[in-house]
Amino acid sequence: MKRKEKLNEYRGSSEEQLALNLGEMEKNLFHLRFQSATDRLETPSELRKAKKDIARILTIQGERRRAAAKAQQPKKEAGRG
Repeated sequence: MKRKEKLNEYRGSSEEQLALNLGEMEKNLFHLRFQSATDRLETPSELRKAKKDIARILTIQGERRRAAAKAQQPKKEAGRG
């Protein structure tokens, strides 16, 4: 249930907010990797969660880009030829 809530929250966010969240999560992932390398990471599952959140945001951004590109394409006329 938590994943769907996060996904809906990301879908409702603006492009600027998504970009800010993405930067924040990438920074967090860097810190988690650093902690993992120095054996200070208490919960290894945090790495996986951070990666999945980053993937969710990138997926939503890609969907929006594809939708915008599709909306800009001129419609082909049916029966032409």
